[in-house]
Parts: sequence; C-alpha cells; structure tokens
Amino acid sequence: MEILQKAGEFLRTIKEKKPLIHHITNYVTMNDCANIVLAMGGSPIMANDPAEAAEVTAVSSALVLNMGTPNPANVEAMLAAGRIANEKRIPVVFDPVGAGMTAFRKTIAGSILNHVKPAVIRGNMGEIMYLAGLGGCSHGVDSDTLADNVIETAKSLAQSLNCIVALTGKKDVVTDGKTVFLISNGAETLSRVTGTGCMTSSLVGTFCGAAGNYLHAAAAGVMTMGIAGQLAYDGLAAGEGIGTFKVKLFDRIYNFSAETFAEYGNIQIY
Repeated sequence: MEILQKAGEFLRTIKEKKPLIHHITNYVTMNDCANIVLAMGGSPIMANDPAEAAEVTAVSSALVLNMGTPNPANVEAMLAAGRIANEKRIPVVFDPVGAGMTAFRKTIAGSILNHVKPAVIRGNMGEIMYLAGLGGCSHGVDSDTLADNVIETAKSLAQSLNCIVALTGKKDVVTDGKTVFLISNGAETLSRVTGTGCMTSSLVGTFCGAAGNYLHAAAAGVMTMGIAGQLAYDGLAAGEGIGTFKVKLFDRIYNFSAETFAEYGNIQIY
C-alpha cells in the first residue's frame, strides 16, 4: 500500500536529517516526549519561556503545542511560537489535552485556534468532539467518549479548520476532511501508560518535520505508536507489566524501520 511505503520513506528522511522538533508541552510527559523523538531519530527541544519560544521555533522543523498543564506563561509562549511557525510555514501540531474539561482549557483552546493555524490536531474522541462543537471531553485527558460516527466527527473538524485531524482511540482516524485513514494497530496497554497520547503527538510532529504531506505524515506518526505498542505488548514475558511495556515501547520505536510499516501496518483508506 502506498501509505506504508511513504511512511517508510519519511522514516528514512527523519533518520538522515534529524529534524528539530520544538515542544511547548506539559511537565508530566515532557521527558517521555523528548525521548520518543530521539528514539525515532529526530532532535527534540523544549523552550517554553515566552522570551525565547518564537526564536527557537523559527529554526525548528516542526512545533508541537500541548496544553496538558496550562498556565498563562506557557500559553503566551504557545501563541508567540505558533505565530512565527505560521509565518515561516513550519508545521504546527496541536494537542488539545482536556479541551472542554474546564473553562480555563476552553479559553486556551479557543485562543490557540483563533491565533494559530495548526497543520495537525491530534486528540482523543472527547477532545475532538469538543473542538467540533459536539460536547465531548468532560472527564479528563483519557476520555473514551463515543460518537455516533467517529469518522464523520473527525472529517467535520478537519473541514471546518482546514487542517489534518488525527483522532486516536481503539481505532485511529486520520483525515484531511476528504481522505480518511482508519488505523487498527495498537494495544490496550497503551492506555495504561501516562503520556502515550502526548508521545503520539510528538511522533506526528517528527514526521511532519520531515515530510511535506501532513496527512500522510500524521498517519505515519499515529501508526508508529500503534505498531510499537502492539509489538511491545506481544513481547512481554510472563510476570512483566506496564513498566517493562514502556521500556519495550521505546525499544520498538528505536528499532523501527520501513519494513516494520510494511509488515505490521494495518490501515484502510476511505
């Protein structure tokens, strides 16, 4: 399948060019996000002070904005970094963690989308539903809220904001509002490790920093986490649990190759 071939080509580009991926992210998963980018072959940087956020973004290959632990200073940094990224046509990946959960997060998500044009929005069902105006997230960052039509929800948001939407869950949907990729890789254990969603956004940012086609890049990033989770779970021995799973997850991503996509990628196109 063409998307699997392209994902492998993007991966080779990442390892050759080592794109610089700037994160303004949450302090709960910051270290994991940095290490997942390194494992993939990219180069992470986390400059979240408003005094330097825009300057660092200007020399980066992609920008990841994650509102997991928001405060006025990092929101200011996100807006400054997002504006310069848009000016310089640097892809922005927006992770609206907990969007709709509180009035504060609603205001932040609205402000970012009013002032910054994302290339990709990566979120769970509840977060995407909220941004699409369908209610959504009210229980936190691991919402498993179900919509009547997951694909239509993602397509609707992609069309309204003219961006790529990567909706991750039991099955992942990546769409530009027209073409839809439905990805069926993954393992339930991914939901039991803090930060796998944030790390997925970092992987999406890494692929976007190496590829001009953000729809295919987002699908590759999402698929990478799903395949790695699947292989990490399958590699657990008797008595091993989520601690070992997390270590194996990083190992699987570090050892990812074009052949891994070709052999394990489970993706359908609509």
